Amino acid sequence: MNTWIIKVRDKHALWYKGIIYIVCVLLCVYLLPKENRVSLEHKNVGDIWTNENLIAKQDFLIKKTNEEIESEKKNQQAIFPYYLKIETNDSLFNYTAINKHLQNIVDSIIIIGIYDQTAPIKDSNFFLVENNEVGLTHFKNHISLENAVDEIDKLTKDSDLISKLKKNLKPNLIFDEALSKEINKNEISEINIYKSKFDKGDVIVFKNEILSPEKINLLESYYQDLSLNKNNANYWMIVVGQFIICVLVFGIMMLFLAFFRKVIFSQNTHITFILLITMLIILSASIVSEYNSSYLFAVPFCLVPILIRVFFDSRTALFNFLTIILLCSFFSEDKFEFVFIQLITGIGTIFSVADMGKRSKLFISVFLILLFYVITFASYHLVNDNGKILLHLNSYIPFLISALCVLFSYPLIYLFEKLFGFTSDFTLLELCDLNFPLLRELSQKVPGTFQHSLQVANLAEEACYKIGGNALLVRAGAMYHDIGKLYNPRFFTENQVGEVSPHEDLSAKESAKIIIDHVIKGIEIAKSYKLPEAIIDFIRTHHGTTTTRYFLYNYKKEHQEEIINEDLFRYPGPIPFSKETAILMMADGVEASSRSLKKYDAVSIDELVDNIINHQINENQFINADITYRDINQIKKIFKKRLMNIYHVRIEYPR
Repeated sequence: MNTWIIKVRDKHALWYKGIIYIVCVLLCVYLLPKENRVSLEHKNVGDIWTNENLIAKQDFLIKKTNEEIESEKKNQQAIFPYYLKIETNDSLFNYTAINKHLQNIVDSIIIIGIYDQTAPIKDSNFFLVENNEVGLTHFKNHISLENAVDEIDKLTKDSDLISKLKKNLKPNLIFDEALSKEINKNEISEINIYKSKFDKGDVIVFKNEILSPEKINLLESYYQDLSLNKNNANYWMIVVGQFIICVLVFGIMMLFLAFFRKVIFSQNTHITFILLITMLIILSASIVSEYNSSYLFAVPFCLVPILIRVFFDSRTALFNFLTIILLCSFFSEDKFEFVFIQLITGIGTIFSVADMGKRSKLFISVFLILLFYVITFASYHLVNDNGKILLHLNSYIPFLISALCVLFSYPLIYLFEKLFGFTSDFTLLELCDLNFPLLRELSQKVPGTFQHSLQVANLAEEACYKIGGNALLVRAGAMYHDIGKLYNPRFFTENQVGEVSPHEDLSAKESAKIIIDHVIKGIEIAKSYKLPEAIIDFIRTHHGTTTTRYFLYNYKKEHQEEIINEDLFRYPGPIPFSKETAILMMADGVEASSRSLKKYDAVSIDELVDNIINHQINENQFINADITYRDINQIKKIFKKRLMNIYHVRIEYPR
């Protein structure tokens, strides 16, 4: 096999992280706005320009509005009708020859031109086509058919002649509809869409100015003129700059995880989840800004710290939130305003969900997020002497939408739990419910083990509160760590009530195997009940790689001359790899051993706790866990105090 293939295979996790990192960088660069993709910082008539004075960076032409262009088209259709002059009244000569004066009048009328009133007639000019020549004239320079008949009627009393003239008199100016449409079509397409020019350095719109329709049109013309062609060198300068920014921002986030959150960084599913959340929010911001950038605050940015906090921790949530806010600020008109408001609100959100032990916390968070938004928004604009905007109720609608979207965090938490195999505090609360089917079965079939699990849970939870850690997780893990004892429960001391131990009929090896098997059986039961992997980890690690010391001691005593394979008496492990799993191992060992004490006093409990935990340390059970000797000393003190309370030990005072 080639060397490079071996290297790729051995470092596949790092290769995956590198690939997904590059994909996110490139996708983010594509989504970030370029000047040619933002035709207008979307504003509506009546809005207030909250930014600084907008000064033209270059000369640009002001476009006509759609209404002005449509009006010009209608006007063109009104002033460009075409009429053809034709000879249609030759038959009138036979009648007019009787009366020379009448003939002169009729001839003059025909020369002037008779137009038909059924054709388009406007109070304006029209083009007259005569002998292949086009001339501009006005309708008032000609006569309608009706007026021509009236004029002739006044010239003679010969009713028969008049009747014949009226019957044969026809318009000689005929509207040419086809020619008018063809010429108008060409000329309308050549309408100039610009009406004036704006010079470089002039103020386009002043700060706090209310935007009129003319200002909106002016802004549209300016931003469209600023649009850059992709072949323009300036466009690629922007792309290169955004690429560097994305590399730095995503790189810093990955370095934070690599140096300070090694457990998260080591899991590709965790990295995928964090980057997926990041890209979904950036994509949402891109879509909203394309539609209407004034609604950018409606994007539920505060969902990010909630989702990250539920599955990880507050510092990771804050760091990831800062990453998203920095990148999404490019979609905003006022970048400082955006970062300021989102940063304060995001930090407040993290405080509001610091303890996600109750579902009602989500509703409280919605109220607090809206409150933070409104307060920071108002304070920012008051400082910038822009109090007018606070009177517009539309300014608060995006904040309300964003806050209400936080309610979707609950179904999203459930969705991400299923997709990535995470365990949220909500799930842990459900697992800690004593009516959970597996816990009910444990309490009914092996009540001794159930009570042992409750005591271990209390000890571990108290220790976790004191030294820092996920107390709810360690409690849930403690409740299920011994479920393997549902098989062969009589072989475990806590379930033996006044009866002979079944181990007396077995060899030390057989007894050790039954005891060790409760870990394997526990994992099988947990998987059959579809318990989260985070809970199964407690089952795997609560004995680590320690030995069943009692049965190993008996076997050594019986086989003193034999070389003994201690692995036959050793739990399969692995050893604890987190603060929570280490605490559970200590609590389990201390609680189980405390039941064998013959005398419950401060001295015996002190010695018991120290001996059990020190033995675990000597066997290197905590070398993979993020726990210090200072933490272990605190845990010892907590266990001693709690055990003395459990067994009602009275401290003897010197006399």
